[in-house]
Amino acid sequence: MTRSWDWGTGEGLLGLDDPGEWDAAFERGERNLGTAAIGLAFNCPLEDASPRLVRATQLPDTAQRGFAFTAVGTAARLNGALTPELYEVLRAAGPGRRSIAVNAVDDTLTFVPFRDLPPWLKRWAVYVTVRDKLEGWWLRGEDAVRRVWQVVRRG
Repeated sequence: MTRSWDWGTGEGLLGLDDPGEWDAAFERGERNLGTAAIGLAFNCPLEDASPRLVRATQLPDTAQRGFAFTAVGTAARLNGALTPELYEVLRAAGPGRRSIAVNAVDDTLTFVPFRDLPPWLKRWAVYVTVRDKLEGWWLRGEDAVRRVWQVVRRG
């Protein structure tokens, strides 16, 4: 069955299941390649989707690049793993809170077993866990001080 994808509007691209069609659209310079990358993550084996996801994360359009990182996170969710190339893309983008890859990194940490993560991502996971725990303690301490202050002010 031949399908027609609307590359201009993005209509139907979440159902894209043909890596060759993505490659041809990339060569033509079509829009919405990041959206189509999400379709590949949903509908293709990781090994077939991975090289296209890597290319999509390098797109010049920031929104489409963001969708490409969403596709990487989707691949991690669905497969419980990523390819070495996709791990390298995440590393290059940076795992921090201001990174375009922050959600993809979070999905990877959530859905890929810790033992299967590359060493840099294991270190990041430990860092994030400790940071979040300390932040929680800090906020609880602030809350306790605020409540004590309110009691003291009331006299």
